[in-house]
Amino acid sequence: MANQLLSTRGNDSTRRVGKRWAHNFVKRRPELQTRLSRRYDYQRAKCEDPMLISKWFQLIEAVKAKYGIADDDIYNFDETGFAMGVISTTTVVTGAEARDKAKLAQPGNREWATVIQAIGAEGWALPPFIILAGQYHLASWYTSTKLPADWVVALSDNGWTTNELALQWLEHFNEFTARRCKSDYRLLVLDGHESHHSAAFELYCQEHKIITVCMPPHSSHLLQPLDIGCFGPLKQAYSREVEALMRAHINHISKLEFLSGFHKAHTAALTPKNIRSSFAGAGIVPYDPDRVLSKLDVQLPVATPVNSRPGTANAVATWTTKTPLNPSETSLQAGLIKNQITRHQDTSPTSMLAAVDQLSKGAQTIMHQMALIRAENATLRSANELLSKRRQLKRQRIQHGGTLTIHQADRILDGDAVDEVVEQPAPPKRQRTPQPKASCRRKIHCSGCGKAGHNIQTCQFPAPGADN
Repeated sequence: MANQLLSTRGNDSTRRVGKRWAHNFVKRRPELQTRLSRRYDYQRAKCEDPMLISKWFQLIEAVKAKYGIADDDIYNFDETGFAMGVISTTTVVTGAEARDKAKLAQPGNREWATVIQAIGAEGWALPPFIILAGQYHLASWYTSTKLPADWVVALSDNGWTTNELALQWLEHFNEFTARRCKSDYRLLVLDGHESHHSAAFELYCQEHKIITVCMPPHSSHLLQPLDIGCFGPLKQAYSREVEALMRAHINHISKLEFLSGFHKAHTAALTPKNIRSSFAGAGIVPYDPDRVLSKLDVQLPVATPVNSRPGTANAVATWTTKTPLNPSETSLQAGLIKNQITRHQDTSPTSMLAAVDQLSKGAQTIMHQMALIRAENATLRSANELLSKRRQLKRQRIQHGGTLTIHQADRILDGDAVDEVVEQPAPPKRQRTPQPKASCRRKIHCSGCGKAGHNIQTCQFPAPGADN
């Protein structure tokens, strides 16, 4: 990009910036800095629309006002998965001479378990709903793990949630929140998973005065309290429990060890402080949309006042001199300069000169953008021509198997060595082996009269010489 802009200055189009130009450019501009980039899902980035997020917060506020829902009656729930024997990335201490990344051994068991967890804005966590893969509950899960009596363990074929299990969790949720309800209705913030929107799930919510509000897609990292401050610490705490088991030479994590380790991790991570901080970070309780909107890269557009629309006399009068960024602002800047020239007599021309400089800067910016657009257009045209040629090429075959040098291929294509191309003989056709015809069974002949069709026991003809 810098080379393209540099080539537009003067007549020498071969000029190039130095190797350290980017480093020096950032160094001499205090408002810039270099940072490592990170991968970011396109769908998630596309959903970080300030207008979309603002409408969601407006929906939350409207639902609370319509149903009279108190802050303490706002809940959030979601599922999170655990691979029982997998440790998350952690910081370790190594020798100073080590150069490679540190390696941490972990159990190989990747059996999956799902935990449905809900938290309340008041600062408490509902008993978790744990889904394991299996067909039968084992007594040791309940006798050796010291799980609280109100925790729930369910089974599915693969350890994932289903519509039926989601409905059972909703009944579990209603049992523990109905008696703590401070208003007539409860607000449940959830995502768009299909198990959260089945007909039975929604009907149960209607019958028990549970108002559900679904977050915009791909926005849970911004709007869901569990994702903001609970699930991360929970998985880190569970990883520490697995590491402790590894140090004790327990190299296989079964369901029994998982339940025990998860119990300790749940107690350590889902504290009242973390839960309240999670709701605050999501801007839900206390209600503060700016906590989320300020994190977005794109800022909300500011509406133009009615009396300051471009093209009106009031717009020029209220315009503050600055570098114009679009044609309308350029017109306003030009109108401001004209007014200053008209009023100028013996006053200092400093303000007019500054306005002209800003107009010039805006024009240069537009020219630079045009140069970049022209360069991009040329690149796209070149790529389009290459693709067009590729589509027009015929898939001509010049030799079956074997090897070819470029020179040999050129000669074949030019027709000079057509006779030299040795075509591989076609594989012989498979000959069908004639099947022998079924032999005809020999007819029975009588040993007495010699005629066919019967034997001597059934013979009705006298044997030759019988009369003698």
